[in-house]
Parts: sequence; C-alpha cells; structure tokens
Amino acid sequence: MVEQLQSYGVIRSKRVAEVMEKIDRALFVPEGTPPYVDSPMPIGYNATISAPHMHATCLQLLEENLRPGMHALDIGSGTGYLTACFAMMVGPQGRAVGVEHIPELVESSVESIRKSAAAPLLKEGALSVHVGDGRLGWPEFAPYDAIHVGAAASEIPKALIDQLKPGGRMVIPVGNIFQDLKVVEKKMDCSVSIRTETSVRYVPLTSRDAQLRGS
Repeated sequence: MVEQLQSYGVIRSKRVAEVMEKIDRALFVPEGTPPYVDSPMPIGYNATISAPHMHATCLQLLEENLRPGMHALDIGSGTGYLTACFAMMVGPQGRAVGVEHIPELVESSVESIRKSAAAPLLKEGALSVHVGDGRLGWPEFAPYDAIHVGAAASEIPKALIDQLKPGGRMVIPVGNIFQDLKVVEKKMDCSVSIRTETSVRYVPLTSRDAQLRGS
C-alpha cells in the first residue's frame, strides 16, 4: 500500500512512509474489510475510514506541524488510525488528541490503538481519544500545531481556528454537495490564510444525532 502511494507521488516524504508502515491499517478497519485497498470503508454509524491516499495526503500536508513535541488534534477521529499516526510523529514529548462524537467509535478506536505501535503513547498519556463535538475542538490541550478534520464542514468552525497555534496548520474539508480540502494557515501575527488543495468527498461534520439519522 505504502509503495503504491509512493509510486503515485501521494507519499513524498520518508517520515510519512515510515508512520504509515508502522501503524497497520488492518487493525483499524472492520473485520472482513480489505484493509489496504485505496478506497474509503464504512465503519458503522454512518461514518467511514478515509481511503489511504487521503490519509497520506493529510499527513503530507501536516508533516511540518507534526514534529516531535508538537500538539496535534484529530477531529472526527473515527477508527483512530490517523490519531495514532499523529501520535507516532509528535512522539512521547508531544500530544495527539482525537475527538469523536460517537462513544462506540471512541471505545473501538482505543482498542485498536492498544493493538498498534502507538500503544505505549496511549498508555503514557501522549495520545488520548475523547467523546465530544469536534466542531468545538478540544481546548484542554490547545493551542495545536496541527489540526485535521475528517468530515466536511459547511464553514470552518471558529473554535478550531482559535485553537490553532500561530504558525500552525489545519486541513479541513469544506462544502456541502461540492467539497474542497482547505489548508488553513495561522501566521505568527494570528492572521489567517486559506487555500484549496483538492476536491474531496467526506461525510458531513454535523451533530451526533444528525449523523446517526444519516442527515
């Protein structure tokens, strides 16, 4: 899977290749699901795990903000796969936080992380996954050098911009029917710039009740 993504030019850095090799995607997909096929997979509760190329794209975009000792926030953490990757990249001196509003997904993601290479970071507290409304971020460990949002927002939540550290970067899909992956940069003077990376298709960033209804 990693070699294929490298051959496509999606993975361009050694660090991203290494972390995707260390965190086995097979631990994070439902049983009986082909783990290394490059497509999104349903994980229940009207949620999905993104395709490997989207995970690789987001890791590449955030790589410079996932240095050892930095803080990373994963909104809509789902299976916990990308949260575990973040934790491996920021290391034991850093902090990786997942926020997911479906309690059952939080529970299963923690179980998956315990079986993965990121297990020691979970045990030490450098990695944690919480039940919460991701649109509000997770203020406890803010500000964050890197924020990833795994569901499409109709507009960028102000709380997430507020929790982004000066010099930090956020990757977030934005839009309803038509969605774009936006890269949000907060400058050292706290001014914000936003650019479009690519067109994408994600489940909506919404309330827990709306997600469970599939609306």
